[in-house]
Amino acid sequence: MAYDYDIVVIGGGPAGYAGAIRAGQLGKRVLCVERDKLGGICLNWGCIPTKALLTNAHFVELVKNHGQAFGYSGEPTWDFAKMIERSRGVAAKLNKGVEGLFRKYKVASKFGVAKVVGPNTVQVGSEKVTAESIVIATGVRARPLPGADFDGKTIISYKEAMSLTKQPKSMIIIGGGPIGLEFGYFYNALGTKVTLIEMMDRILPGEDEEVSKGLLNSLTKRGMTIHVGSKTGKVTKTADGIKLEVETPQGPKTIEAETMLVSIGVTGNVENLFADSVKVELVKNHIKADPKKGYVTSVPGIYAVGDIIGPPWLAHVAHHEAICCIERLCGHADRTVDYTTIPGCTYTDPGVASVGLTEKAAKEAGHEVRIGKFPFIASGRALAADETEGFVKLVFDAKHGELLGAHLLGSQATELIAELVMAKKLEATEEEIYHAMHPHPTFSEAVMEAAGQGLGESVHI
Repeated sequence: MAYDYDIVVIGGGPAGYAGAIRAGQLGKRVLCVERDKLGGICLNWGCIPTKALLTNAHFVELVKNHGQAFGYSGEPTWDFAKMIERSRGVAAKLNKGVEGLFRKYKVASKFGVAKVVGPNTVQVGSEKVTAESIVIATGVRARPLPGADFDGKTIISYKEAMSLTKQPKSMIIIGGGPIGLEFGYFYNALGTKVTLIEMMDRILPGEDEEVSKGLLNSLTKRGMTIHVGSKTGKVTKTADGIKLEVETPQGPKTIEAETMLVSIGVTGNVENLFADSVKVELVKNHIKADPKKGYVTSVPGIYAVGDIIGPPWLAHVAHHEAICCIERLCGHADRTVDYTTIPGCTYTDPGVASVGLTEKAAKEAGHEVRIGKFPFIASGRALAADETEGFVKLVFDAKHGELLGAHLLGSQATELIAELVMAKKLEATEEEIYHAMHPHPTFSEAVMEAAGQGLGESVHI
């Protein structure tokens, strides 16, 4: 049978557009279908524009908290609308970049809502196209708080949080994961009264306990109110915004604010994606796909990658899944994603970054561990920047010296983690990390010093 395309990719986010481009590079006839804008949520409403806002927040805090140390004594004013405008401009610029890459690699695109109506057939609006293979990369969306649906004004998701026309005087944030904390940091830095509620006993519950504690202390000192081990109750809309009842370890509280941002998780974009005759297996609103078999679903010829197949919901994971899927599908390579070496980042200030096992997880896995830790207060470069919060914590196997995990809290954490991802990927030991010459003076020396401290050889602590 002659198909219209070799591959149809549904979704133009980090998984979809990357997979489509890789297919084009490999000489395939490929079509990418996107219902909104190329780049998906990550580029247009997530990873990229939020980092533009967080850079603004860091700049505000740098002037406010460190200005006197640097010799600045003025009274700056800040334009909230201009910050939002800049963030949207950054997203728009990158969106155009994806369009250019599609032209370069001869990737066709259509805009509209796609539906898989057969194993080899996709309907976009009133048009049907056929393909030998279909790759689903439709991503996820924010999950609402039960009994408090999003209204886009008073009860909002991350999408509205980065495009408000006016800065709220007060905000409740539900969820102490990366998204909730990043927006909490941003709005708090600009002067919004932020109260964050987390159900677990600590923020960033997936991170090392020392990192979670350190970030909690830092954000609390900056003025955020954070309730951990707390459960949300009745939500009431008022003339002034929101009233929320919360059960905290200290007892029940009633919190009022202009706006409530809900960041408690995501749900897959699977509604009306498949015709009844296309029996793709779903698990908790996500598509079940087999990474060991190139991300094929329960229907041969239909594949799924990225956030739509479940956690971890990270753009860099989605990207690598798509590349591996396409390369295997095209017969180019049979490599797989290494899910043991996934970096995680939270772009607050101080920032958080990690890879591999926490100290607790390593011990539970049966490892005898050795810990190397170096505080940024002892880093000359951090002192020069007046950004000395945090530390580098490395978890090593005591017997063989192999790096098992790395956990960073600090202003440059999300940049420094790449070295440790590579170190773990190459099964580096603490001696190899310590004896790899790091340039002076840099924040990266803290990585070297942490390895040396684990060996008992660091000369700077």
